[in-house]
Amino acid sequence: MNYYLGLLLFFVSLGIAGIIIYLFIFYKRSKKLQQILSLEFKQEYRSYLQNTAHYKTLTAEDKQKIEQSILLFVHTKEFIGIGLDVTDEMKIIIAFYACLLLLKKNTNNCYENLQTIIIYPNAVAFEKVVQNGGVYTKEKFLIDGQAANDTVIIIWHDAKQEAYHLRHNNVIVHEFAHEIDFMDGVVDGIPPLERSRYDEWARTLYSDYKKLHNIAFKNREWGKYKLFGPYAATNEAEFFAVATERFFQSPKSLQKHFPQLYKELKDFYGIDTVKLLV
Repeated sequence: MNYYLGLLLFFVSLGIAGIIIYLFIFYKRSKKLQQILSLEFKQEYRSYLQNTAHYKTLTAEDKQKIEQSILLFVHTKEFIGIGLDVTDEMKIIIAFYACLLLLKKNTNNCYENLQTIIIYPNAVAFEKVVQNGGVYTKEKFLIDGQAANDTVIIIWHDAKQEAYHLRHNNVIVHEFAHEIDFMDGVVDGIPPLERSRYDEWARTLYSDYKKLHNIAFKNREWGKYKLFGPYAATNEAEFFAVATERFFQSPKSLQKHFPQLYKELKDFYGIDTVKLLV
């Protein structure tokens, strides 16, 4: 056997081995997902969801779909409690609001790249180094939640209050809006979109963001932009996350004051939240 033929056979064998390993992993993963989907969705879980404003008005079909998504989410992510014990209530409520954002997308397995949810009882203080004119100082800042590509931090005190009592804010919705923003690899306030919708989305979102940013810089004449608050003026990604909160939590106000932005969010999420919260 000559050298080149042997080399060719080696790479062919390597390729075949890679395909076999991939198929084996795919089979095991598919089998695990099917086992999860065969689990019972306990009535105890539904009792938590019945206390939220969003679950009660879902159609029977949507309830069935989101319950499957919740089971997959809870059994494929690691939940870590810092200073508390993680309960089923925490898992179910976090999974519900996370999966609600993707309810109308063609997936049951929400946030496949997400691995870990870290839950703190209350807001967490972190230190960061700040540079000002060549001088470096350490400053403490509080976070109510945080998202990276494979990890989300949730503050349970806020999350629980916002899940059971409808108000402008919802830390779970906010952080998982960031996770959706991550899905195209760029954190810029533009989630994965069909190419035909990109320009209109960018034009609408950036227009409202720039106006808010200018108002926040001057800190006067907030008018209707008070609905978003100063934090949404941080950057385009935070504006998208806050706008998503308002879309799910205060849809009537958002539709009234920002009808085009409401329409873009409704088209993206596939949910008319004004009707959902009637």
